[in-house]
Amino acid sequence: MIDLHHHLVYGVDDGPADLETALKMARAAAADGITHIVCTPHASDDYFYDLPVIEERLEVLRRELHGLLTLGLGCDFHLNARNIEDALANFPRYSINARGYLLVEFSDLGIPPQLHHAMEQLANAGYKLIITHPERNPILQRKPEILSDWLKGGYLVQVTASSLYGRFGATAQRFSNELLDRDWIHFLATDAHHVEWRPPHLRKGFEYVSKRKGAATAERLCVTNPLAVFEGRALPAQPEMAGLWDCELPGFSATQDARTQAEGKAKPGLFKRLFNR
Repeated sequence: MIDLHHHLVYGVDDGPADLETALKMARAAAADGITHIVCTPHASDDYFYDLPVIEERLEVLRRELHGLLTLGLGCDFHLNARNIEDALANFPRYSINARGYLLVEFSDLGIPPQLHHAMEQLANAGYKLIITHPERNPILQRKPEILSDWLKGGYLVQVTASSLYGRFGATAQRFSNELLDRDWIHFLATDAHHVEWRPPHLRKGFEYVSKRKGAATAERLCVTNPLAVFEGRALPAQPEMAGLWDCELPGFSATQDARTQAEGKAKPGLFKRLFNR
């Protein structure tokens, strides 16, 4: 399996603080069946993407892990003004293995209209945008029509594997499973940060998808599609996505939904309330 989103480079963000911890993470990933990892340090207001330092530490990891894993480099790219300007001026900087695919993360606090324009600029500059873990974003949970519009525009979606089986809460679990059922997901990844509290587990997600959607879908999300990205190739033909064009959204309160679930009241599925099927 190929993991496109993994905070393995040590001492540069909120991933492993030191080499020893990073090596434990990498060995755990290999034991889980992962063969390729894209190291994705944050580029954000909190974490500067210091490329010389990142590349130096990545080379240390490659030497230490020689023969165990194939490591690539990408970025957990936050859409702030500095990042956007730098990415536009320095294509394909920040993209996975400098081959154009860019992991884009959104704030939990807001997705203003200016960001839609910035995404269009990045796409026009040659980046192929991958929306990271939308199932965990409270704005997209409430307004999945935003995600629908992005998919119509050709953007891709990566979901955290453990969201599918509840590691990030009930709302993220329901949302991610509806995305899976509608074929709105192109990649599963670990978004690993630590060997224990955010571990590099992808096998469980692969097996979950195999049971829910079939082995071919699991292979597509965990092997075929991410390998194409790792190598900078176009994705193979994808299944038709359901429900992109029939959205009528009366609104959804994640807080109210969680409260009702906690009270044990039966509720219809997330998208059943949000879309006319």
